[in-house]
Amino acid sequence: QVQLLESGGGLVQAGGSLKLSCAALGNVFSINVMGWYRQAPGKQRELVATIFSGSSTNYADSVKGRFTISMDNAENTVYLQMNGLKPGDTAVYYCHADVLSLIPERRWGDYWGQGTQVTVSS
Repeated sequence: QVQLLESGGGLVQAGGSLKLSCAALGNVFSINVMGWYRQAPGKQRELVATIFSGSSTNYADSVKGRFTISMDNAENTVYLQMNGLKPGDTAVYYCHADVLSLIPERRWGDYWGQGTQVTVSS
């Protein structure tokens, strides 16, 4: 069993900053990739940023230069530093992880967090 525990969302004015955290807990032997996705009302869920265990990163064009994803491999935790926030960044942000577990059997699993609300006021 693996759970993703998110924190750090909230309300901020345009131009402000927030930092999201997501810890993978439970039967985590190895992580291939962790990332953040977001879903605004009436829109599909979209990729924000991903980071592979080897530190390779990928960003949506809309957040390049403003958001930074990082990972603490020892703590199985991914962070998303969001600077220069815009009202268009308002959404529920979801953490995702591709996790290898060994108990009760060796398997890769695809996991999502419960989501954390980010609201940017103009």
